[in-house]
Amino acid sequence: MKISEVFASIQGEGLLAGVPSLFIRVSGCNLRCVWCDTPYTSWNPEGDDWSMQRILDWVGEYQHYRHVVVTGGEPMLFEETARLSEVLKVSGLHVTIETSGSVYIRTKCDLMSISPKLANSTPRDRDGGRWAAQHDRARLNLDVIRRLMTEHEYQLKFVVVEPADLDEILELVSQTGASPERVLLMPEGVDAGTLAARSGWIVDRCKQHGFRFCPRLHVMLYGSRRGV
Repeated sequence: MKISEVFASIQGEGLLAGVPSLFIRVSGCNLRCVWCDTPYTSWNPEGDDWSMQRILDWVGEYQHYRHVVVTGGEPMLFEETARLSEVLKVSGLHVTIETSGSVYIRTKCDLMSISPKLANSTPRDRDGGRWAAQHDRARLNLDVIRRLMTEHEYQLKFVVVEPADLDEILELVSQTGASPERVLLMPEGVDAGTLAARSGWIVDRCKQHGFRFCPRLHVMLYGSRRGV
C-alpha cells in the first residue's frame, strides 16, 4: 500500500473524539476537495510503499493504543484496505475507516466514518476549474453510502462552511435514512479562529435537528500540520 504517513495521536473528530489512536494514512484519492487539508494524499499524492508486515510492526510499537484509524486520501479505493482492516481487527484492535462514501469495497471495521462531500467541496476555481466536473460526478454515491450504513456501525460526518449547507445535509439525511444521533456537523477550517467563528451557529443547527456537533480537536490542539 502507498502510505503517506503514520502517527500516534488522539482522534480529533467524530464519535470517538479524544480517544488515543494510531493513524494510517493511505495516499490516493478519487476526489479533489477545494478545502482538502491533506493535499499530499489527493492533489499531490505522495508516499512510500509499505508491506502489510511493516504496517503491523509499526502498530506493534504502540501496545497501549487500542484504536486504529485507516484514513486517506480515500482508503476504500484500495483492496489492500480490506485485508489491513481484517488483520488489525484479528489483532484485537478497534478499527475506524474514514471514507467519503463515494466508492465501495467489502471490508470489516468497527466504525465506518462516512464523510459525504457537499457542493461546498467542489474546486470550481482551483487549477482553472479543471477538476470541478470530475469531482462533482464522483463526490456523492447514495447507493454506496446506504450500503456502508447497512453493513457497518457508522457515523455520517459533514464539513460545514455556511448555513446554506444545511439544506443539502437535510436532504442527504432524508435520502439515506441516517439516524440523527449518527449525523455529525463539523466546521470547515484549518485554524482555531475559523473553527470558533463557525462553531456557534453550527451548534444551533445541531440542537435544532438533533444532530451532533463535531469539533476538530487536533486542529484546536496542534494547528494545521502533519502527523497530529
